[in-house]
Amino acid sequence: MAKSQQTFNKLEKEKKRLKKREDKQKKKEARKAEAKEKNQGIQFAYVDHNGNLTDIPPDPSMKIKVDAESIEVGIPKKEESDIEDFDPIRNGKVSFYDTSKGFGFIIDSENQEKYFCHVSGLLDEITENDTVVFELERGMKGMNAVRVKKV
Repeated sequence: MAKSQQTFNKLEKEKKRLKKREDKQKKKEARKAEAKEKNQGIQFAYVDHNGNLTDIPPDPSMKIKVDAESIEVGIPKKEESDIEDFDPIRNGKVSFYDTSKGFGFIIDSENQEKYFCHVSGLLDEITENDTVVFELERGMKGMNAVRVKKV
């Protein structure tokens, strides 16, 4: 009699491989079924008068009529009266100035805001605690004091 080509070990490995494949297929089907159950969720979502999402329809008596033309998209334009009120020449006091580095800060006397000042924006030499007149210009990191003069 001839010996069988398949040994006991080979048969066991094949059984394990088939069992693994079956388990994997069962897990895959279970995940699919679970995903279908999760997708059921809320069929409709409503927004109440406070802007919250709910599954209850809103009360029609709380409805507010909004004119679509009154909605502005973007930045509102400044009116001319706002621009005229802005005084380009401002008064202030030098709170800090470093002559070796060539920069400092000026505190506006009206609104107590600090503005950066660079040596390139000076018309006169300034030191700390000097009262100055300056103009504002938009810089990379905010408003800068330029055309700075001593009073």
